Amino acid sequence: MESYNRLERPVLNDSLPIVVDLGLTLLQIIDVDEKNQVLITNAWLEMNWQDVYLTWNPDDYPGVQNLRFPSSQVWVPDILLYNSADERFDATFHTNVLVNASGACQYIPPGILKSTCYIDVRWFPFDVQKCDLKFGSWTHNGWLLDLHMVEVDISSYIPNGEWDLVGVPGKRNELYYDCCKEPYPDVTFTVTIRRRTLYYGLNLLIPCVLISGLALLVFLLPADSGEKISLGITVLLSLTVFMLLVAEIMPATSDSVPLIAQYFASTMMIVGLSVVVTVLVLQFHHHDPHGGKMPKWVRVVLLNWCAWFLRMKKPGEDRRPSASYKYSHPQHHSSSSSIQMGAVPGQPASTNGNMNIYFGYHAMENPCCPASTDSGVVCGRATEDRDRSGMVWERIPEITRILEELQYIARRFREQDEGEAICSEWKFAAAVVDRLCLVAFSLFSIICTFTILMSAPNFIEAVSKDFA
Repeated sequence: MESYNRLERPVLNDSLPIVVDLGLTLLQIIDVDEKNQVLITNAWLEMNWQDVYLTWNPDDYPGVQNLRFPSSQVWVPDILLYNSADERFDATFHTNVLVNASGACQYIPPGILKSTCYIDVRWFPFDVQKCDLKFGSWTHNGWLLDLHMVEVDISSYIPNGEWDLVGVPGKRNELYYDCCKEPYPDVTFTVTIRRRTLYYGLNLLIPCVLISGLALLVFLLPADSGEKISLGITVLLSLTVFMLLVAEIMPATSDSVPLIAQYFASTMMIVGLSVVVTVLVLQFHHHDPHGGKMPKWVRVVLLNWCAWFLRMKKPGEDRRPSASYKYSHPQHHSSSSSIQMGAVPGQPASTNGNMNIYFGYHAMENPCCPASTDSGVVCGRATEDRDRSGMVWERIPEITRILEELQYIARRFREQDEGEAICSEWKFAAAVVDRLCLVAFSLFSIICTFTILMSAPNFIEAVSKDFA
């Protein structure tokens, strides 16, 4: 060390480059910060070169096979991590340099390496990230220092709970900058990692699928319960909470939309449309009968086509009129006609045509009373009937009022039946819309779930490895 100069490259011919073998031992992936796009690893660098000025004859120094020098006393290549994100830039610990009698130097500085890494969140949580660790000399070009790559050692790697290590391939590159004509070699190690999806599947995906299934229950809930809108809004708020959780993890980038964000957006769209359809269903179900009848095209589309497609039948459609109702109805009409038309000749008719109801009924009870008989008994009965008819004439105003009230009650019953028929028609239309949306939204939800999630390149691999 008497004539050793650590500032001089240890080569015999200054026109020749010194060859440095660069390798890496990856021990652990500490963290992948998606928000700041930083990869933090625990690794050892391994550099080997030949120093012609640090040689000795082992026979002259018995037992001295190798020596250890502090890195500040001997020449050490200024190899740094180009894409470092550390505050000190060089995060390695400068250890001793191991030198043997032939001048072979070995330098293994350990360090917690923080490197910038572009995080592509498009397929999150089924994503595979590739982060580069680019090493090279900071001041020496390729004509002064030549880098040779050594394969990465992962035999001592400690598995990470969130990421699986796929591989760490390396590649030697030579770059030519505009400022200089000399090449600048570098060795780039690509840390390829795959995200383990069990955690995100149990805490994000499965709850989202269940919540989207709850959204379909909105169409099964009866409209009279008054909870259809509340259930839809509650499901929408739950999905919003999950969206906020995902937004906290993901970086604020507009380059790509995460896969899980696409799934949440489609689910929220389904739930939002279900709330809109629920409002329409409630409008149909609680339709005012005085608001008008159902339009013909709505009746054809909903009550005919959609109901036939969904195999739905209107309540009471299969019900047939009973025999007693069938045969009592004509008798009612005939008796009514006889009551209204059975007027005694010679009596004045009322304004509503029902003034002679008593006479008609009395005439039917005594059909055998002849008009031209000479019998005294018969004439006595006729006199008696005339006396009774006189009493009836005295009660005609009261009977008229009773008949008017009966007509009003009958009209009100007919209006009520007509209103109930209109309401029943609208309620059946609401039920058809509910059933149609249940089928359509179920198919859309299933298609979205499988199409979006299975579009990830490594979906099958993630499910087979993480969920098995």
